Amino acid sequence: MENEENEVKEVSVETGDSNGIKISDDVVAVISGVAVSEVPGVAGMAGGFAGGITEVLSGKKNLSKGIKVEVGEKETKIDVNIIVEYGTRIPDVAFEIQNRVKKAVETMTGLTVLEVNVHVQGVSTDNKPVETEEPKEE
Repeated sequence: MENEENEVKEVSVETGDSNGIKISDDVVAVISGVAVSEVPGVAGMAGGFAGGITEVLSGKKNLSKGIKVEVGEKETKIDVNIIVEYGTRIPDVAFEIQNRVKKAVETMTGLTVLEVNVHVQGVSTDNKPVETEEPKEE
């Protein structure tokens, strides 16, 4: 299963002329990752251990972290794993992710996005205000 994630798959996209354009899964994943990062309420991406190590060693942010892409000849399916900020309305965040990812991928690649599945893996409480108990008057 690990080898499947590391393979670079390419897809040929039909254009008006005879030249084909090949777009890798990684390109679609990065486009999706950028679109997700712009959605308010998303605290971060939920990715595997390997992605986190890559970020630490390279010093670069992995824009495809938490994104799984399946590309066919003219269509794609995308799975997004996110961590939401505490206090946000999860259905609204998920809907916004679906719209932005679909629009970005279809506009930039010409592929038809069949599915954008959003998987909420956690809630970030880093920005949650600390609630203190008020002393009761007797």
